[in-house]
Amino acid sequence: MKVLWAPWRMDYILSDKEQKCIFCELPKQDRDRENLILYRSSHNFVMMNRYPYNNGHIMVVPYLHVPALDSLGDEILLDFMKVTSHSIASIRKAFMPEGFNIGINIGKIAGAGMEDHMHLHMVPRWAGDTSFMTVFDEVRVIPEHVMSTYDKLFAAFQS
Repeated sequence: MKVLWAPWRMDYILSDKEQKCIFCELPKQDRDRENLILYRSSHNFVMMNRYPYNNGHIMVVPYLHVPALDSLGDEILLDFMKVTSHSIASIRKAFMPEGFNIGINIGKIAGAGMEDHMHLHMVPRWAGDTSFMTVFDEVRVIPEHVMSTYDKLFAAFQS
């Protein structure tokens, strides 16, 4: 029998599963820490993925609810890339990863749970971060609680 303990998932399991866009709703709230929002610019924001692929997994998201990059104007697109660059520097400062996987989710088939609101995923990578657990048992081990990661990244984004 395989047993994995992930108590932070209970909040999600018991939460109201509204069909509203989290990328539109969460930035409106005055609860950045609880919503894992790390950084805000004039046109985009950065939030952690609550169920990360790896420690420090973040998303860069435009405030504008659009399905694809070509729906963004030049000013928003430039800001999107500047925020992406700032995110790389901040994650490097906080965690010193050896590389990154960066991808933009556009459309449902691309794996976007929020198919009508495009967003960029950034996953820091280290040599050996896909341990035997992933290879043999399809289990990912995240070495730090999500709120501890938030605190480290928040400080890096502000400096």
